[in-house]
Amino acid sequence: MMLIKRLYSIYCLAVFGGLFLLLLPAFLFLAQKRAWRRSAVWLNHYWAWGFFRLCFISVDLEFKEKLSPKQQYIFCPNHFSFLDIATMGLTPVPFAFVGKNSMAKIPVFGYMYRKLHILVDRDNMRSKYEMLHRSIETLNQGISLTIFPEGGIGTQTPPEMSPFKPGAFKAALENNTPIIPVTIAHNWLFLPDDNKNLLNHRRLKIIYHESIDPSTYSIETINELSNRVFNIIVEELKRWNADEGNQKDLTEDSALSQIGSQGGR
Repeated sequence: MMLIKRLYSIYCLAVFGGLFLLLLPAFLFLAQKRAWRRSAVWLNHYWAWGFFRLCFISVDLEFKEKLSPKQQYIFCPNHFSFLDIATMGLTPVPFAFVGKNSMAKIPVFGYMYRKLHILVDRDNMRSKYEMLHRSIETLNQGISLTIFPEGGIGTQTPPEMSPFKPGAFKAALENNTPIIPVTIAHNWLFLPDDNKNLLNHRRLKIIYHESIDPSTYSIETINELSNRVFNIIVEELKRWNADEGNQKDLTEDSALSQIGSQGGR
């Protein structure tokens, strides 16, 4: 059984890398001009679909609200697994990731990522300011954003989330862009963040929740907006992981820790 799992994991890694190399010329060509950026980020979508289909992974996408191709959004998913990045590529609107600047250090991939997406050093105030500026610029180009509000894979006890950082919500307020909370229910079971890099094949579930209008919030009430998104995702995680064992009371404990941590920043 372990041998089969290891072989399947190697196969999926080969598919991931092979598709990237196949599409790399198109990525590099489209990344040369800002006017072509929207077409370039669409390639993420086709890359993701190709990866999941060739790896025989079924993904159930549930939309609580129909996404408009003429509207920009800020998608805020939970983040427990490296598979989350590929999973968000299934989103049927063009978007750019806002991610850690360490991604730029990956050979070849880092160059493409730096050209198409937005990198940030969360320990550098100037970098965070530039990230906010580039996020607004990207939204004005007609491209949505995906921001993992936990700031990375921070939790050691999935499906319990880490406290949210304010960047996504500041961008939403600054540009009056609707926020879509996204629950990625089972990726932490498919590809756990345990350094083993072994895939546990199963059906995946992604829920795109109803959009939240940020115009009813302000910088003074940004914590309320953050907590609202947090609790929407928590409730769905609890529902879809209720039978996964070691399930904690996510609603009360996690929400309280979220409020406390927000107050401390």
